[in-house]
Amino acid sequence: MDYRRFENVIIARIDKGEEILEKIKEIALKENIKLANINALGATNNFTVGVFKVEEKKYYSNEFKGDFEIVSLTGTINTMNNEFYTHIHMSAGNDKGQVFGGHLNKAVVSATCEMVINIIDGKVDRKFNEEIGLNLFEF
Repeated sequence: MDYRRFENVIIARIDKGEEILEKIKEIALKENIKLANINALGATNNFTVGVFKVEEKKYYSNEFKGDFEIVSLTGTINTMNNEFYTHIHMSAGNDKGQVFGGHLNKAVVSATCEMVINIIDGKVDRKFNEEIGLNLFEF
């Protein structure tokens, strides 16, 4: 991985074999990011995404292996209990144009991942919401 910071914008390149969520955390901790939004694209050959079933308050994960283009990766960096927290969704397409996605649990880069992190001046923590079953923004 390599990245450059330009005031409140970070441009990052995540390299082959690296796991995307690990690298987001590494950047966020090194740069002391408390609030930001993320956008990225690239390629992966191994990723796991989940879907939250509201009625059950439970995530169900799907793992994909093969050649996939990351067509959308978007989300936030913020905090929960004043510690690093990220919430990322990803969609990736195969060679037939089929796209699969959801809440990102893991994604290993197969070629490259180009990421833009827009740092926002401020802080928004998260708190677990019993009714919904998720960690929601706490203003």
